[in-house]
Amino acid sequence: MILTSPEAHWPPVPVRLDVERWATRQIRKKVLAVVHTVVSGQRLLDAIRLLEGDTRVQVFFTSAPDVFSNGVAAFLGELKGLVLPWSQAIQIPFDLALAAAHGSLHELHAPVIVLPHGAGHNKITPGGRRGRVAAERGVYGLSRQRLIKDGTVVPEAIVLAHHEELTRLGRECPEALPAAVVVGDPCFDRMVASLPSRALYREALRVRARQRLVLFCSTWGPHSLLGQGMGLLEQLVEELPRDEFRIAVLLHPHIWNTHSEWQIRSWLASLARAGLTVVNQYGDWIGAVAAADYVVGDHGSVSLYGAMTGVPVLMAGFPDSDVDPGSPMAELSSFASRLRGDRPMRKQLDRSSATYRSRDYERVADRITSEPGQFAHKMRSLIYRKLRLRAPGVRPTTEPARLPVTVQYDEPGSVAS
Repeated sequence: MILTSPEAHWPPVPVRLDVERWATRQIRKKVLAVVHTVVSGQRLLDAIRLLEGDTRVQVFFTSAPDVFSNGVAAFLGELKGLVLPWSQAIQIPFDLALAAAHGSLHELHAPVIVLPHGAGHNKITPGGRRGRVAAERGVYGLSRQRLIKDGTVVPEAIVLAHHEELTRLGRECPEALPAAVVVGDPCFDRMVASLPSRALYREALRVRARQRLVLFCSTWGPHSLLGQGMGLLEQLVEELPRDEFRIAVLLHPHIWNTHSEWQIRSWLASLARAGLTVVNQYGDWIGAVAAADYVVGDHGSVSLYGAMTGVPVLMAGFPDSDVDPGSPMAELSSFASRLRGDRPMRKQLDRSSATYRSRDYERVADRITSEPGQFAHKMRSLIYRKLRLRAPGVRPTTEPARLPVTVQYDEPGSVAS
């Protein structure tokens, strides 16, 4: 059930002028969570949960305009929060807004904190006109194109995971440096908390004791692993013995929500019946990465998080022109093994294990965050500083990932969730 206010002239109680007459609790501060996509919404939960238990604060949600907004309504419905239509949210003053994407934030009447929705800032995005060369494009989340509107920096606070990103922000958009705050990376911290429970995640993915888990991870877009075809995934399933390997696929939510869950399940149905495990987009992906013996990835954030787990990362479908050459992703791609379709899969996996150098991976992992274990504490301090409230005395903790959820396939011709 989604608690919404469909009529602009009949706002929900917490934003009514006569709220004191109707509300059970007298709220001191109103916070708006701006959800552009399912991915950005998932990242926002890492910040919003830091307000748990504080009865002085009311959290609202809204779905901001975005090309990948499909799936957001269902995501918000699962949260069962108070959802305002975007047309209403931009009319109401809030004490603070939280977002993990940049579109339309200038329309809000609130100071905005913007978080990254992936592992740092690695991707170069197109400029305002077609035909621009890569050197003229900006790093997503750090570029003037995303941060400046009418000559003014839109976010009041720009959350960064690593101090080195300050240098990169200074190159891309020096006007935004005063708004930058280094607080760490929530997924890094949750991965560290989850790795000791690796056996539980492997059990949830039905990995047997002597099996090795190959996790095939694709970001979205035509240059992604899935965007370039199903060939590598099909080869992994066909060539690797099922008694020794389990293959699992983890797809970016933009893929599910662009093509629909039914379509993705349908495309993968024959492979699933041949032994492929399909990780559900609504489960916790961190547990699946923690469980892997090999991570096969592209330029998506999951490949970077895979670098901190102590297993080989094999890259495929990597578009150099879409990655900032100074980013951790570019460094990972410089030494990670390449998975090729014209060579036997098993030999390539074995070689990646034989050539694995932990020092190289540790160097990349160190570039994900300069504040390991500190996101919850520093992010909460930032939120309460902007709200002008004293933070609760209990120090926040980082919880391990929930068990991953998989897609279940029934008889041929039908698909069950």
